[in-house]
Amino acid sequence: MEKRILIYAPGGQNAALTEKVLATAHIESAICRTVADLREQLQLGVGAVVTVEEALSASGFRVLSDYVQNQPHWSDLPILLLAQKGGDSLLVRRAVANLGNLTLMERPVRTVTLITAVHALLRGRDKQYQMREASQRKDEFLASLGHELRNPLAPIRTSATLLTHLFPQSEPAARIKEVVERQVVHLTRLVDDLLDVARITSGKIQLQRRPFKFSEIMRHVIELCMQSAIAKRIHLDQDLPTEPIVLDVDYSRVVQIYSNILSNAIKFTPQGGRVGVRAWKEEAAGARPAQICVAIRDTGIGLDPDAIPKIFNLFEQSRTVSGQISSGLGIGLSLARQFAQMHGGTVEASSPGVGQGSEFVIRLPLPEQPSVLAPTSAPQRIDAAGPRPRVLVVDDNRDAAESLAALFEMENYQVEMAYDGYAAVAAVNRRSPDLVIMDLGMPGMDGYEAARLIRQHPGAERMVMVALTGWGQNEARRRTLDAGFDCHLTKPVDFNELLRLAAERMANTTA
Repeated sequence: MEKRILIYAPGGQNAALTEKVLATAHIESAICRTVADLREQLQLGVGAVVTVEEALSASGFRVLSDYVQNQPHWSDLPILLLAQKGGDSLLVRRAVANLGNLTLMERPVRTVTLITAVHALLRGRDKQYQMREASQRKDEFLASLGHELRNPLAPIRTSATLLTHLFPQSEPAARIKEVVERQVVHLTRLVDDLLDVARITSGKIQLQRRPFKFSEIMRHVIELCMQSAIAKRIHLDQDLPTEPIVLDVDYSRVVQIYSNILSNAIKFTPQGGRVGVRAWKEEAAGARPAQICVAIRDTGIGLDPDAIPKIFNLFEQSRTVSGQISSGLGIGLSLARQFAQMHGGTVEASSPGVGQGSEFVIRLPLPEQPSVLAPTSAPQRIDAAGPRPRVLVVDDNRDAAESLAALFEMENYQVEMAYDGYAAVAAVNRRSPDLVIMDLGMPGMDGYEAARLIRQHPGAERMVMVALTGWGQNEARRRTLDAGFDCHLTKPVDFNELLRLAAERMANTTA
């Protein structure tokens, strides 16, 4: 289907003659007799389109133009337009301006010329299909890379947390935990940025919007970036609204917008410099809705005016004053702008020049109607005098399982471990736990299959099952719900967040 030629030439014998000519060269083709047929066949797959000038009336032109404007990022559909001899009509000029990868030939066309042109179009289309396959392999590689990197990060993080539980009064242990936690957060953000690039380019990111307080978002952003500022002795000025402001946003993506830009400002500001974060509300004006504006200004290395249009390009890395390439992946600012645009907002950069600092202004629209915040509940801890809940920790990475199990034991849980899906099912059959924390990508029986079998166990409806995995894609989240998990968490998880979620879920099942 993807190598065939669609022929759209309603009326006359052009379509039938073209089909016959292509058949002599063993080129597969299909005639589209109506606009509706053309629209349907384009969606089924096409190597190229051959059409004639007189077919590009309003409806025919619109179908081709819509397809060209909305085709996947890897695609550049070849279109061969057979124009009337000496034709320089409005229809032809409009096609040349709007139909992208267009080849124009005047009729009458010799048979060998038509066949040669179509072969050339198909060779170009084959190159596009190769690019699509390469992009798919890249996305699959990044997803696997993210999973493989998250797996060792999980036991590193839980072991650092375990260290402070074992030595709560030890300042060296606390400092070690802070260093490890800071570096784990940094590595996790790098992994997430890489995966987000793959998701955006493949169109797989969907915003999960909910009402959130702007103050809570900014508190999280400052917490993420504060340690980097302290390490460089950078003074972080804050001028944030005191009035309650509620955004209807994807929380993690908006935190990513602000934190990527703020961490970038800290990174390019010398030791002892200043970075300011100022926010204000702008009322609606004309067709523009009310919006929250955040300006992040630094006293760093600044930007050359010629560099400002480029800094939001994917994998673009700024040069320092000395001309050296800066560290980093060069994707943070690109993601920030793309996530802002997905929310209907903007990100703009300005700088007086090299050595004079920079300013980034992020604008996000505010909801027209007041948003109702979901009620929040305080984290629930296990009562030491009450019954001890049973938790089953399942992970083929023994370091990850054992470090997480040790933390649960310190929280007064009865803990059992299993290192594969078969052992997890057997453990549940021996004694039903209240909580199951399970990895997904395990050899033999994976977490999905183990969850489905566990859910068939008598009394399993009272069990809380949490998928704790390195896979964070939407497809993995959907499969976890289908398999019977209650929720999906991505490694490395904050143990306090895991405790809170587990306690709340278990409270709901017993209510």
